[in-house]
Amino acid sequence: MPFLTIIVLTYNTRDLVLQCLENFYDSATHWGWQIIVVDNGSTDNTDLAVIEKFPAVKLIRSDQNLGFAAGINLGLREAMGQVIALMNSDVLASAETLKAAAEVLLAQPEVGALSPLLRAPNGKPQAFAFGEDQTPGYLLRRGLKALLGLGPMHRWDVGHPLEVDWVSGACMLVRREVVEQVGLLDERFFLYFEDNDWCLRMRRAGWRILYDPRFEVVHLGGASLPQRHRASQIYYQSLIQFTAKHYGSWKAGLLQILVNGYRILQRILRSEEAFFR
Repeated sequence: MPFLTIIVLTYNTRDLVLQCLENFYDSATHWGWQIIVVDNGSTDNTDLAVIEKFPAVKLIRSDQNLGFAAGINLGLREAMGQVIALMNSDVLASAETLKAAAEVLLAQPEVGALSPLLRAPNGKPQAFAFGEDQTPGYLLRRGLKALLGLGPMHRWDVGHPLEVDWVSGACMLVRREVVEQVGLLDERFFLYFEDNDWCLRMRRAGWRILYDPRFEVVHLGGASLPQRHRASQIYYQSLIQFTAKHYGSWKAGLLQILVNGYRILQRILRSEEAFFR
């Protein structure tokens, strides 16, 4: 059994996935790790480029874009490592960082998943890399703060390991036994909230989730997202679906009404801001 399996999901990000693999490939193959690239229906010849440059990679190709959860699940079904690292193709992480983070994860038997600090290309810690459960009450508080211009719910520049409710799936290390216990990602989430859902299921099974800034990776961000308007639609669809799954259909219906009103207010405030410039 390899110490680590790295699963990289890519969708039409050929150059980025090659850059991603370049950061850890030599050391990972030297240490006998398993590297899986899931090509989620790309049309930019990603598969040919990966095979040519990184022959030790196990390439799994889907004929269509299945979304994040279903794409990652293709890799999880083939993963053999003691620790499994999920990575977006636009994440730059060294093998040494992944190794050290995986060792810290295994050294804490109660910890099921760990994320390193995600740093944006400008050097700042990435927003929404971790957070609290997305309960209706939490979402209401977050929405009000945003509308009132009071800033985010969390500080992202943490300096010490932090136990959190969820971490981003952009770069997440998970124990193999956790996957075996709680199951794969929920494929009903095409994009967004599949990581929130997975972490919530882990915590309900008794596992802790850590965000550990002692380890850092660079997340370039948004490379394979749909256009902004479409991404926003998918985000809110997934939010409502997540709420219905975990907190009930009537709360999801109420949240849908609040979200509609929130988005209308956002448009009004943006148009007023533009008018007074």
